[in-house]
Amino acid sequence: MATRKWFAGRLCTATLAVLITTASAALASRQRRSEEARLQERQLELEELAIRRKALAHQQRMQWELLARAIDDPSLAAVIDTYDKSIPAERRRQFFYANAWYVHLFHLYRAGLLDREELYRHLREFFQSPIFREYWEASRHMRASLNEASEEAQLGHMVDGLVSDLDEADTDEWWVVGNPPTD
Repeated sequence: MATRKWFAGRLCTATLAVLITTASAALASRQRRSEEARLQERQLELEELAIRRKALAHQQRMQWELLARAIDDPSLAAVIDTYDKSIPAERRRQFFYANAWYVHLFHLYRAGLLDREELYRHLREFFQSPIFREYWEASRHMRASLNEASEEAQLGHMVDGLVSDLDEADTDEWWVVGNPPTD
């Protein structure tokens, strides 16, 4: 009888050990599959981000090429020229160029190469140019058509505030004017 109890106890212990080992292995396997799925999902997210950045870079190159053609050829510029016709043609060409710079900075920001504060600092420098300021005012009607919730419209409002701060500043030290946003 004692042998039978001893054998049954050993059998229960062995069975319990096998069950614990099997459960542990199953849990480890499930965790490993879960981690692999998480890593695969992250890899897909990074690949999608890379594709998006590549598409944005391509779009920026295309926009620059189209604007460069418009700057070089007034007959092509007429296709996209929505500025007041009382503005001389030479000035409108300068506006196209100013727009190219603004769009370039905007795309650098969207691509994550500039943060909002760096964008602000670059624009603060560009707005030292009277032509750039004139471009900004002449393009106000274009920005008015943007969806207010869009990132582009929000940045436009930030720039409007910057221009206002620069106009109201009572210092020649333009590089300290305004409060750069922090992300």
